[in-house]
This record gives sequence, structure tokens and C-alpha cells, in this order.
Amino acid sequence: MGNKNTPEIRFPGFIGDWEQRRLNEYLTTSKVKNRDERFGKEDVLSVSGDFGIVNQIEFQGRSFAGVSVAPYGVVETGDVVYTKSPLKSNPFGIIKTNKGQAGIVSTLYAVYKPNDNVDSKFVERYFENDQRLNRYLKPLVNKGAKNDMKVSDDNALIGTVVFPVEVDEQRKISSFFNQLDNLITLQQQELDTLKQTKQGFLQKMFPKEGETVPEIRFPGFSGEWEERKLSEIAEFNPKSILPDEFEYVDLESVVGTNLIAHRTESKESAPSRAQRLAQRGDVFYQTVRPYQKNNYLYDLPYNNYVFSTGYAQMRPIIDSYFLLSRVQEELFVKTVLDRSTGTSYPAINSNDLSEIEIKVPTDNDEQTQIGNFFKQLDETIALQQKELDALKQTKKAFLQKMFI
Repeated sequence: MGNKNTPEIRFPGFIGDWEQRRLNEYLTTSKVKNRDERFGKEDVLSVSGDFGIVNQIEFQGRSFAGVSVAPYGVVETGDVVYTKSPLKSNPFGIIKTNKGQAGIVSTLYAVYKPNDNVDSKFVERYFENDQRLNRYLKPLVNKGAKNDMKVSDDNALIGTVVFPVEVDEQRKISSFFNQLDNLITLQQQELDTLKQTKQGFLQKMFPKEGETVPEIRFPGFSGEWEERKLSEIAEFNPKSILPDEFEYVDLESVVGTNLIAHRTESKESAPSRAQRLAQRGDVFYQTVRPYQKNNYLYDLPYNNYVFSTGYAQMRPIIDSYFLLSRVQEELFVKTVLDRSTGTSYPAINSNDLSEIEIKVPTDNDEQTQIGNFFKQLDETIALQQKELDALKQTKKAFLQKMFI
């Protein structure tokens, strides 16, 4: 364990206390403006909490620059930018380093030049922890400002930070987090590719509108699929007696096709919406905001899980995994939305859902093969998501333990 002036985790070869100084000993406010209009509206930069400093057109599809960009601040590579306007995620703003090309930012941003005693990428990493950033900025809010959360350009530099004395140590820390970010980005890309692959198969392995056979089919199967109402292939909302104590699953507990949370409730004090007692093989379809596609196949060996009435409970007489995959497909979701009511929170009731017709293979083995295919794909996606979440948690822990 480190003392109050050394971090808990430190790279070998570095010793001695970190120094407590004002941030203005590391950064200097830049007064460089785009007076000669060397940069145009296509060079305007945006600051994002997730993506850092990026070209506004590439990031948001257009430039939101004013009539003239002459008053805009010039941002060179390595400069530090502070967003003075509060954001939803950070009420006092955010601090980022420009790792890309030079450009300009509006007067909503403050631009700082790094001094020789600091690595500007380290400055960003230091403030990447939201709690540390907000602790630092909160005392610096301008007194009497119209916007209570606003911090001026110079005020943002007068707070106290604790940095390594050696710039090499700062660089080593920022380089470590860059590598960790690259791993996270790669993992995210692989996850996105898997999800896109699944969407592609969902479109091609079920018949399109007006057709009776899918574009892609497993070998050995032929013949047209038949059209059936959901009520003909599944029992809807079967009646059951709730146990005295159970695990409750609400609408926030399912993301994608994964159960991410549940909580213990007693029958006497449980929410009135806790009514759907799960049986293995049941498919739970989210009837509120169905475009989110948060639907779950209950495959746990327990008889004490109860779902909210925000889900339609389907007990299939066909392959359960086939049905789960079928209701994830875009054409089905569009059909559900067409029959939903409400705009901000579109919803469909179970009776209307049960009347929707889908095409189903007449051969049970074909249903099973399709269901198993998507089951394996979902398991791969879930594993990839778990690895991504673990990487993010690892980064979060290092942000706490490698800084003061």
C-alpha cells in the first residue's frame, strides 16, 4: 500500500513521493485564436466523454460552427481542452487531450498548452476518473455565475493535483492506459461484428415478407414453411401460483437475450407486476419498447423466478430457441411496432401479440437446428460481452489505484 503521496500500484523503477501542485504549474491557458482563419468549419472539433477530441463533422455528421470561426480557439496536437459547459454525465465538464490533428474549438471550450514538466496525455488519464474530476472541479465553480456549474478558463487551473515528479513516469502510465483502451476497442469491435453477424443471419435464415422459404437453410431440409399465429404455437401467460419468496425479474433485468439481474421478493410485498412464474423453456417477450429486443428464454433449473407483466410469457409447443430467435428478427419487430400504441413508450398487449403470424418450418428438426445455431451465437456474444465488461472493470480499478 502506498502512502498519501504515492499510488497503490506503481511501475518498477520509480520511487519517491508524487508532488502536490496547482494545475497551472503544468498547463498554461492558450490565447491563440483562429484570427487568420487558417482553419475552416470543416476543422471544428468536438469533445466527447467516450471518444475524446474528434472532428465534429466525422463525429456528428455536420459542423455546428457559427457564422465566423475566427474567434475559435486553435487546438494543436497534445493540447488539453476543457469543456466549460456542463454535460449530463459530468456536471462540471470534462478534460481531454487532443491526440489527433490540429483544429479549432468554439468559445465553449478552454484550451491549454502543456508545460515541459507534464505529459498532456497523463493529465487526461488523471481526470478520467469521474469522481476525481468532479472533486477537483466542484470547488472551482465561478461564484455568482448564471450557470452554477460553470468553471472559467483560468479557474479550471487553480485546483490542486498530485502528479509524478518524473515525466517518464507520467508517460509510462498514460501509455499503459492507451494499450488498455486499444484492447477494449478491439474487444468492442469484435462484439459489434458478432452482433452484426447475428442480425445478418436473422434476416437470411427466416423467410422474407411474401416468401415461404428462407434464403439460407441447413442441408437436408426442403419444402415451404407454414404460417402460424403465435397463439397456435405457444400458450400465453399461463396461470400459476406464486411461491412465498421468489427472484423477481423486471424490465431492466434483461439486456439483449441475457438476464443481468434479479432480486429477492416476498409474495406479500412484491410489486403488483410480479405475476409471471417462469418454467424452463418459457420465452419472455418485452412488450414495452419492443424495439429494444430485450427478450429472454428461461433455461434455469429453478422454479422460483417471477417476471414482470411488462413481459408476455410464451410457453412454446415448438422449439423454444427457434421462437426466441424468430421474435428477435427485424421484420417481426416491425410488425409488433405497427400494432403497438404510444410514441415515447410504444407497447403491445399480449392479446395483440398472440395474433401475429410467423412462418415456421414444418420439420421439428429444422426448428431445433436453427434454434441451436442462434443459441450458440448468443452464448458467444454473451462471452464476448463478459470479457469486454471485465476489461472495463479492470481499467476502472487501475484508474483508482494508479493515481492519487
